[in-house]
Amino acid sequence: METVRQAFEEHVMHTYARFPVVFERGEGCYLEDSEGRRYLDFVAGIATCALGHAHPVLGAAIAEQARTLIHVSNLYYTRQQGELARWLTDNSVADQVFFCNSGAEANEGAIKLARKYGRTVLGIAEPQIISTHLSFHGRTLATVTATGQPKYQKHFHPLVPGFVHVPYNDFDALRAQVTDATCAVLIEPIQGEGGVMPGDVDFFRKLRRFCSEQRILLILDEVQTGMGRTGKLWGYEHLGIEPDIFTLAKALGGGVPIGALCAKAEFSLFEPGDHASTFGGNPLACAAGLAVCQTLEAEALVENARVRGEQLAAGLKRIAERFGSLVRLSRGRGLMQGLVLVAPRAAEVVRLAMDEGLLLVSAGPEVVRLVPPLIVSAIEIDEALAILEGVLARLPVTVTA
Repeated sequence: METVRQAFEEHVMHTYARFPVVFERGEGCYLEDSEGRRYLDFVAGIATCALGHAHPVLGAAIAEQARTLIHVSNLYYTRQQGELARWLTDNSVADQVFFCNSGAEANEGAIKLARKYGRTVLGIAEPQIISTHLSFHGRTLATVTATGQPKYQKHFHPLVPGFVHVPYNDFDALRAQVTDATCAVLIEPIQGEGGVMPGDVDFFRKLRRFCSEQRILLILDEVQTGMGRTGKLWGYEHLGIEPDIFTLAKALGGGVPIGALCAKAEFSLFEPGDHASTFGGNPLACAAGLAVCQTLEAEALVENARVRGEQLAAGLKRIAERFGSLVRLSRGRGLMQGLVLVAPRAAEVVRLAMDEGLLLVSAGPEVVRLVPPLIVSAIEIDEALAILEGVLARLPVTVTA
């Protein structure tokens, strides 16, 4: 382990504050480190490993594709990309898909598409996009500007012009910021990095009607919520609306990097030369994506996310009631749940849980996020809840004046 850490310290840029563990293998919902210790994984690569670790279907699809054809570029047709695009459009409101490599790239593409819509359809010289406070849309310069958290923007000014931020779930505040230059609203169905904050159904329905009336694009960032995470295939299904455009990544490839920009036909305005990605949608990534999509269906994993999500939510509610001096509340949908602490101690809880063999991830200083693989079992949910409860029982209560 020391050799691995030394290599990172000397040769890898210090963009992460890493935990002192080296993972070498995984199976199902468990990871094993270099010293042979097992951990129950309720991080899942930050809501990415939907099928858990070493799923036989995903592994076989990747291995077979790697032996056949990995990459040829988008100068040519490939069967896998067409089939994955068909699955996504057959199972969503979208008609066409652009493939890339990450959620940030998918959102970057959505921003470009919105600006083209603003200029060519609405006739706006300098189109403006509204996003929300505490949102997270990526780390590229445009997506970090769209992100409504100044901590991610520090040191990177001047930011990209053309973005306005409003409070999440506040329709009046959003409407007040709309001008003749507004071309789109970019928003998450559930704020992930912003603290696992679910979207309010009434807010989103008002927003959908308003955007339609004003010819403003409604773009949903489904990078974390998509692919069954919330107990429905798409986060927007909980809200009773249809987006004009939505973005995907994370769970789409089950751990293999892939992102997707999905749009209804009338808003799919890109033409040759407008946008591109060298690696986007290559045969290897799309074979992985197809394996994930087919396994979601074959193993009924969206339904499992709903049922196990209800179990997890009920358990977290009980924990919140028991530890009222430490926990304010729990919230989320499906297998995207957050435990909101009274004080900013999420990092402490994550560290102590890791010591006990449970991997969790924070979503801001006060929220502990639980996003296990969609294959998680009832027994594993109970195991995680028991560990978390034990951690909180040993956590000293901070008394404030």
